[in-house]
Amino acid sequence: MLRSLSSLLLSLLLTVMPALAAPSGDQPAGEVKALIPDALRNTKPLAVKDTLQWNDLLKTNAKGRVRAGLTDGSILSVGSNSELKVVQHDASSQQTLIEMNYGRLRNQVVKITQPGGKYEVKTPNAVIGVIGTDFYVGYDNNRTTVICYTGQVLVTPGANTAVLNSNNATTGTTTSLTLSAGQMVVIGAKDVGGAATPAPPVVVQTSIRDTDVPDQQKNKAALSSHRTKIIVITAMAVTAGLTVALTQINSSSKPCGCK
Repeated sequence: MLRSLSSLLLSLLLTVMPALAAPSGDQPAGEVKALIPDALRNTKPLAVKDTLQWNDLLKTNAKGRVRAGLTDGSILSVGSNSELKVVQHDASSQQTLIEMNYGRLRNQVVKITQPGGKYEVKTPNAVIGVIGTDFYVGYDNNRTTVICYTGQVLVTPGANTAVLNSNNATTGTTTSLTLSAGQMVVIGAKDVGGAATPAPPVVVQTSIRDTDVPDQQKNKAALSSHRTKIIVITAMAVTAGLTVALTQINSSSKPCGCK
């Protein structure tokens, strides 16, 4: 009897151990749709159509950018000089958690309809939660900047932090606040002052531009257009140079009536 019980326990243990040992990184979170080198995933070069897994660490350098499609249809656009981890993304239960260490990130999130579903972005000093919206998160110099493009965003300052700048909250606020389209907030240390400020169009456009990752075909078309412009400008410059040279020659020539 004891031997049979021991065998049963051993069988159960062997069955459970592989599941416990399976890394969460084996769960797919999405796919890379476009990028501008250099970009890395877990310290290795990233390529278009690479699959993203849970706990993947994405990193871009001064020139790199990444656009990734998550399995629920949401889009991540990572700007240059950025680092973040896709800790969790479960499309069926709509549970998403992204940890952003530094840099710039645009989130285009599909509407959450599942009970208990959530989409959160955490920086070292704030938590940003949404139901379904388009928003920007930047973290630099110990400050988190959040801009809401559409929908609504819930921003919660972390410990010992407060609102430094916002166009819908009082400076020094430490409680959660909701941003609507066109609103922004800057979160930082409590002892750092700052005047309230709106999200002017130039700030909004800059945040979108800094996280834009064009498709490769668009890159080629833009490059071709750029080269064409250079050729046209060069030809115009050469033509203008020849015209000036001929004018100078004609003006320096002696009248034809000389002996």
